[in-house]
Parts: sequence; structure tokens; C-alpha cells
Amino acid sequence: MTGLLIDDDTLYLDALRRALQRRGIDCESATDATSALAMARELRPAFALVDLKLAGESGLDLVAPLRAIRGDMRILLVTGYASIATAVEAIKRGADDYLPKPVSADAIVRLLQVDAPDGPHLHDGGDATPDSPTMIPLHRLEWEHIQQALAETDGNISAAARLLGMHRRSLQRKLAKRPGPERKPFD
Repeated sequence: MTGLLIDDDTLYLDALRRALQRRGIDCESATDATSALAMARELRPAFALVDLKLAGESGLDLVAPLRAIRGDMRILLVTGYASIATAVEAIKRGADDYLPKPVSADAIVRLLQVDAPDGPHLHDGGDATPDSPTMIPLHRLEWEHIQQALAETDGNISAAARLLGMHRRSLQRKLAKRPGPERKPFD
């Protein structure tokens, strides 16, 4: 199976590409819409993972051209700015899935296996099982959301707190509690 990963965050892109390749999925990556469409025409991938915000462009604008290149391409839209409005718009435009970022390689593999239960088994036998959760833990999502607010306000805690709709001291307490490593689900 071949995939195309489209994101302007090169660190996340490279880490996800390597993780998917370890699971038997060949992936190419692009950091902008123009190179993504050129690669998609050349590769005709089975799926495309598209970031909603691409350095001045919208990943939503890539859904229709990607679908035109290959009608059965699985299009997964990922975003760190999830909202109901963009989720509805993504589905209207033809995206197959809408996921909060960062999405794990195991979650992507499970999503791809749902559509092809009789197809090739993509997982290399790691510790993730089909019934393990695909969602990112709430404390991790909250931490990522706070970090995005801090980035948008250039590290200004008071401005980030206003942006998040919370008191500055509450934000400072949350920042002091950096999330620990992910725990395995209970058996």
C-alpha cells in the first residue's frame, strides 16, 4: 500500500512517515499543495493524509483534486485545530476521515484496515490491537492545545489564557503539570 503524507510540519511528517514504513506502508511526503498534487499524480497513492493548515493554504482545497486523481483514494484530514465546522466542511468536500492531530501511526493503520478487512494485514505485530483505543488521551490533547495557544501568542501566558478562555493562574498550573508517558489501557 502506498500513501502520501501532506503536512508543513517536517518533524511530524518525517516521524510519521518512518513509523508507517515500519508497519509496511510505503509513504512519500510533501510540505505544500503544489508538490503534493504533483506527487499524487505520479504515485496515485491508496491514501492521503492531509493537514488542514498548510503554510498559508488550506488542506480542504486539496480534497477535490486528490479525489479527481484517484476516485478510491482514502483521504484522511488531520488538524490541531479541530472544530465541528471544519469537520462538516471536510466531509462535504469528500474527505473520508477527520482526525485530531497528532494522530498515531497505529491509529492510521487501524483506519485503513477498517475499509479493507480482507486486504493485506498492515500491522507488523506490535503491541496495538484492533480493539485498543485510537484516540489520543484527553490530557495529551489538552497539552497540545495549550502549546498551540502559547505558540500563537509568542509565549505570552496572559494572552494565551485569554485565548483559551481561562484564568492565567489556571493556565500556569496546567503548564506545571506536563503530561507523562502514555499508559496502556487496562485489561
